[in-house]
Amino acid sequence: MAVTKQHEYYEKRLYALLKEMPDYVVKYVDDKLDLRSPLTLYNYVRDFKDFFNWLLIEGIVDCKSIKEFSVDILENLTLDDANNYFKYLSRKKYKVSNSNVETKKVDTKTVNRHKSSLRSLFKYLTVESEVSAGRPYFERNVMAKIPIKKVAETLNERAKKITDKIFIENKDIDFLEYVKNEYSSSLSPSQLKYYKRDKERDFSILSLFLGSGIRVNELTNLRLKDINLNTNEISVVRKGGKKDTVSITPSSLEDLKKYIKVRKEKYKAGDGVNEYLFIKCFKGQPEPLTNRAVENIVYKYTKSFDKQMSPHKLRHTYATNLAEQTGGDIPLIMNQLGHTQSDISLLYINTTREKQRMAAKLLDQRKKRD
Repeated sequence: MAVTKQHEYYEKRLYALLKEMPDYVVKYVDDKLDLRSPLTLYNYVRDFKDFFNWLLIEGIVDCKSIKEFSVDILENLTLDDANNYFKYLSRKKYKVSNSNVETKKVDTKTVNRHKSSLRSLFKYLTVESEVSAGRPYFERNVMAKIPIKKVAETLNERAKKITDKIFIENKDIDFLEYVKNEYSSSLSPSQLKYYKRDKERDFSILSLFLGSGIRVNELTNLRLKDINLNTNEISVVRKGGKKDTVSITPSSLEDLKKYIKVRKEKYKAGDGVNEYLFIKCFKGQPEPLTNRAVENIVYKYTKSFDKQMSPHKLRHTYATNLAEQTGGDIPLIMNQLGHTQSDISLLYINTTREKQRMAAKLLDQRKKRD
């Protein structure tokens, strides 16, 4: 399995967080580490921490710290206490960004994720583990009695949400033209200096998202050896450390060539095959771009053009265009996007709501002809 920068980053954060956890959580992570990614386990343990802290704050548990939580506490947890925690989560409100007044409740999917995390821990403690004489830590699993509320949403409604947040029709082409020819005119002299320094790199990043549909983590982990200039392909590391080969558009490849041409001079970068592709110069030394740095690049240019978008929305844009151009070829979309389930790829076939509106108009035109 290929080890990515993200893998190493979350592995460090996971181990740091485990220092606060009781021994049975450390054992849980150790037994799951070969089955789950460090990112998944980090999020799980963070959910455990939130739950344990709530038990302390509510006075349900009398301990000085989470590390002192005995496994008996979880064994004897009442169903009322477990339900009350998820009620607390679902009723929790947070301020909407860029607003001092508007608030929102935590999304049902977020609450479900917390439920899944705790159900995984309790299943491990009551079924999967063996402590002595072939028996688990304990047998009463209160979390098994907590239902996960399914989010009722049609494929069409999910697709609508995607459409509202991506470039539709030819707007992705307009966006790239704007970045190339108009964006600089709105900049101050100091901003213009940095734009000129990074324009080939930044444009190549935007073009690659829109010309391949790769994920941000797949992009930041690209190395020079992963680019095949002859076949218009790049090698990427998918979720779970799986290696894959992805086709990119010829125009994206040309943008990539322009960046590679100036990469060594502008960023003092090495040209060894194992060197990271997308880098910055920090204190005179080349460093690979982080996921956050790439996200900020995408935020900056998309916000200036129309609306702030994430790299994932550029991925959605590419997928929608691919579905449009291939007549909804599901196997092709799945392979290109690295999907393991066809229903995810089906979303992109349902995203062109403009076609639905046009079909409605055409139906009315029949009446007029009659």
